Amino acid sequence: LLSLLCAVALLLTLAACGGTSDDTTDDTADTGDAGTTEEPLRVALLLNGTLGDKSFNDSAADGMEMIAQELSNVETKVVEMTFDDTKWEPAVLDACDEGYDIIITGTWQMQEIIARVAPEYPDTHFIVYDTAMDYSQGGYENVYSIEYKQNDGSFLAGVLAASMTQTGQIGFVGGMDNTVIYDFLVGYIQGAQTVKPDIKVASAFVGNFSDSARAKELATSQFNMGADLIFSCASTAGDGTVQAGRELGKMVIGVDSDQAMVYQETDPETAQLIPTSVLKRVDMSLFQAVEAAQKGELAWGTSVSVGIAENCIGLAENEIYESVVPQETRDLVNSYIEQIQNGEIQVKSAFDMSNEELLAFVDAAK
Repeated sequence: LLSLLCAVALLLTLAACGGTSDDTTDDTADTGDAGTTEEPLRVALLLNGTLGDKSFNDSAADGMEMIAQELSNVETKVVEMTFDDTKWEPAVLDACDEGYDIIITGTWQMQEIIARVAPEYPDTHFIVYDTAMDYSQGGYENVYSIEYKQNDGSFLAGVLAASMTQTGQIGFVGGMDNTVIYDFLVGYIQGAQTVKPDIKVASAFVGNFSDSARAKELATSQFNMGADLIFSCASTAGDGTVQAGRELGKMVIGVDSDQAMVYQETDPETAQLIPTSVLKRVDMSLFQAVEAAQKGELAWGTSVSVGIAENCIGLAENEIYESVVPQETRDLVNSYIEQIQNGEIQVKSAFDMSNEELLAFVDAAK
């Protein structure tokens, strides 16, 4: 009798609480389990270099920070693969094996590696920036390419340099003499010549993106030969161009990131010698791509070219720009921005030139 009474009491208690544990599970299944969380989108940025360049790589890393802060349920990682190219492909393979949903890497130096790896990992998606895959034969359906209209931005830098030079001579120090860096140079020369047809534009290449001592040597030579403003387009090596400018009291146009504001934090005197930078917003382009991917709207297997209209190319207009660059020059730059946007001006591109045409164009400006 006592056992029967206990059993009845237990049944009454369960009924008061809303049913058995099996009933509770069924109710949750019917209404949706609020406790279930979607797996985060895992995104890795693999830099074929290092951070601290105040330029290209730092801009890419800033993009990852934007992604982490502004997009929900995204897990990010930044890997510095260094300049040792023997480490690049193993790092890409490691990221694939670690199960990252999207692997981001950039420059033409990574193109062949992604071409080999992407077909082997069809369930992994890749974003390559500052270069494009060859989609002409099909394939690479899991790769999205981002190129930049850097020639538009450097055209504006040429307009500014030609407007501010006192000697009629300006300079350019590039990293590697590849098509992308030549594209910067072509736009720079055209912009300068649009303002002053007889301007002289000296140009030289470091041969890599890491040798700041060599960049300083080249910049010092150009300054000593009469250039009073140099456009530095050499990533980490570009710090040498800036240091040459500081030692000689000459101006340097930065690249990729807002380099005046970067130097302002630790060396405000040097920052005053950087009137502007050609912004190649790797950060913005990566953020836009990952945001679209998360929404299921990214056109995988295609290439895009971004520029002024996409807020990925332009000139840095900071407090130093406003104080150092004359209003007349700023107005002139703004007028050319409008002309580029509405198609009145077609900026030349190294990508549209044969090697002979390119070298002839550059040499004629010296």
